[in-house]
Amino acid sequence: MLTGVRIYSSDTIWRQILQELNADVLIAPTKTDLIFEELNIKNKITPLELKEIIIRAMDNTEILQKIFGRPVHLSQIKSHLLTILYKTGGLSGSELKAALGYAPNTSTHAIDTAIYQLRRTYGNNFIRNINGVYSIGEL
Repeated sequence: MLTGVRIYSSDTIWRQILQELNADVLIAPTKTDLIFEELNIKNKITPLELKEIIIRAMDNTEILQKIFGRPVHLSQIKSHLLTILYKTGGLSGSELKAALGYAPNTSTHAIDTAIYQLRRTYGNNFIRNINGVYSIGEL
């Protein structure tokens, strides 16, 4: 039900529930992933209500609108990549891989391809790499 959702909770019962719903439950909180306690769920809810709350919390529409100044539709990896760079201000390649759910030492072209496509569409200065740190540049 929550496959692909990376979430942290300090509460062991919620951790178990989230795992049973197939979420990737994190060992430690990060500034790029969803933190369950920030959802402020206090009442009893159904799994479908929980899913709806989590999906709504993961919606990047407002952040993308701030970046582009208008509504845009991007693939999931591009949307997530830009949201992470916006929230953090910049990450190294290995930090970016980890934030997107890959092992830092993994060899993958998915991130490089997404960055290439974003640069091709929005200009070479859109995604900067200064001293190994990726950040959002100019449109």
